[in-house]
Order: sequence, then C-alpha cells, then structure tokens
Amino acid sequence: MSTTTSATAPLTTADAEALVAAAGRAAEAAGVTVSVTVLDAGGHPLTFRRDDRAVLISGETSTRKAYTALQLDAPTADLVDAVQPGAPFHTLPTALDRPLLFIAGGVPVRRDGRLIGAIGVGGGAPEQDHAFATAAVEALV
Repeated sequence: MSTTTSATAPLTTADAEALVAAAGRAAEAAGVTVSVTVLDAGGHPLTFRRDDRAVLISGETSTRKAYTALQLDAPTADLVDAVQPGAPFHTLPTALDRPLLFIAGGVPVRRDGRLIGAIGVGGGAPEQDHAFATAAVEALV
C-alpha cells in the first residue's frame, strides 16, 4: 500500500517578482510611492524594490513588516492590538532574533494552505500598505 503526499511548491523568484510588480501597480494606481520586500518561508529575501521617491526608511520598514507577518503567520494589520501594553504579544519582539514591526502592511503568502513566504510594503499610510500587499497576494493566487 502506498501513500501519496503532495508537496507544496515553494515561493519562487518569479512569484516574488510578480508580488512586487502587483504591489507596485496597486500603489502607483493610488498615487503612492512604496518599497516592497518578499521573503521566502525561511525569512530570506527573494526580491526587493526600493523606490528612491519613498521615504528612506520605507525599505527597512517593508522588510520588517514581511518578517513579522512570516514569523507570526498573520497579516501585521491583525496584530497591532495584540502588542499594546498588557496584550498577549506585548513582550514578543524581545524574544526573537530580529525586530518585528506591528504596523499594517505585512501579509503572509500561502499556497495550498501552507505558509511559503511573506510580502511587506512600506511608504504609504499603514492601511494603504496593507491594501497593496493584500492585492499583490490575491493577484498571485
């Protein structure tokens, strides 16, 4: 008797480039300049787009948003309230090896229900960054 397991395809460089392009198009349509980072499931950068018209910190912000979404397997927009003083994740950032960023704009990327990476967008208002990242993930599926 044999059992068959289907492996979930990892996030490829082509996938990452498509995510960056989709987030960029969504931002441009809204008249916003952003930086975008895509990480694989291990937290390694696959693709990065820094726009020199965006604020300088937007590149670091996009990376930290993606890392946060990947580590906690949740959109960063859903985590903001959880890190307020007295909330469940209040002390979590000190327990990990990289700083996390609890501002909307980081979104996990899943395939077949499995976490395969994350995208982070920085440069717009948090709600805009979240919308751009979400639009990119939805375009990939």
